[in-house]
Amino acid sequence: MRPIITTAFMSLDGVVEAPGGEPGHRSSGWTFKDVEFRPEAYELKGREQEEASAMLLGRVSYEAFSTAWPAMTDEFPRYNAMPKYVVSTTLTEDDFVDDWGPTTILRSLDEVAALRRTDGGPISVHGSATLNRALEDAGLVDRYHLLVFPTILGAGKRLFSATDKDKRMLRLVESEAYANGIQKLVYDVVR
Repeated sequence: MRPIITTAFMSLDGVVEAPGGEPGHRSSGWTFKDVEFRPEAYELKGREQEEASAMLLGRVSYEAFSTAWPAMTDEFPRYNAMPKYVVSTTLTEDDFVDDWGPTTILRSLDEVAALRRTDGGPISVHGSATLNRALEDAGLVDRYHLLVFPTILGAGKRLFSATDKDKRMLRLVESEAYANGIQKLVYDVVR
């Protein structure tokens, strides 16, 4: 089974929307504003790129990332080459960019579950707040890689849904606090 790993920049109050400057949120770019850059706080991001064997994205994140990441050859060489799986009921293959590695459409969470049951390495989920909430609600997330920023945004898309569901326990497997206030939290989902 291939583990599904959710990776997110998150505010202290759980918001994951527009961390890098994506349009539409009043605090867009909140990960880079008012927080001193410290390279050691982002070590996890480099490790994720080396360990992942595929990316899983929702439609909105695919549309945002596919216009920027292919040109970022120094920052994302492995991500740019690896297979992408996009969960969408509306996209078609005509909507895919040509220069961002092989891309497959998945139409349902059942198809995500089937992908998870195949052989291979970890599947990394970037952005994709709506997809992440659905994956969590369906019990398909195996690990969380969170960089929690010392900010409260108040509004925006959150990583976790408010769905009434059974308690799910997590096991902390790695953590670190950095001088700029960012906290790294890596949790495995207890099954």
